[in-house]
Amino acid sequence: MRAPVIGFTLDHEKKPTYSKKPWYAIRENYLTSISALGGVPLPLPHEEALVERYMEMIDALVIIGGDFDIPPEMYGETNVHSTVSNLKRQRTAFEAAITRAALRDEKPILGICGGQQLLGVVLGGALIQHIPDAIDTPIQHEQPNSRDEPGHAIAIKEGTLLHRIAGTTEALVNSAHHQAMRNVGKGTVISATAPDGVIEAIEYPAHPFCLGVQWHPEYHVSGLDDAIWRAFLDAAART
Repeated sequence: MRAPVIGFTLDHEKKPTYSKKPWYAIRENYLTSISALGGVPLPLPHEEALVERYMEMIDALVIIGGDFDIPPEMYGETNVHSTVSNLKRQRTAFEAAITRAALRDEKPILGICGGQQLLGVVLGGALIQHIPDAIDTPIQHEQPNSRDEPGHAIAIKEGTLLHRIAGTTEALVNSAHHQAMRNVGKGTVISATAPDGVIEAIEYPAHPFCLGVQWHPEYHVSGLDDAIWRAFLDAAART
């Protein structure tokens, strides 16, 4: 059997840290989470004109996180919070286009952190622009401890795809975000929440496998993270 090819979106930077010219970036642990299970990770440059070619090449799509915010006008906001920064419009336009293509072609989708937020917006939802100003909570959603340690618990909704993957209604996850889903679009299901009500996972049951998680499962903090990658790759193998 041919190993599934998993497309990964990339972050994009202009900061002259790696190069004086603009550069793409992805953490190694995103890619090894797939290669360790026998899948083939394929990073995808932000070439919107190549979306259809990419779709011919990949069996599933991962929308990664990164150092960026989604432009508020994408979800109908005219007032922009002072903390919203580092808009990467070319990245966001590409990710929206390839996410819509993967939804159309019913190829498995996994959105991670900012990738979950992008997925949620594409599906018709909107974002909280800055959690500390919207929710009175003791939880630090940008956790001060290492990302390979848990930051807080989540409650998983029974009967959801995430619940079938997890086999439990609670888990510990890491946390590295200042924004979150405010609401979700029609047909989208909230499948996990933090104790303060912040949306931690979404899914789209009309699609064979469409899951967004607000945490970073590529750090493999718990057995849930491992199970998510296995279930995602299994779904890709069936496409």
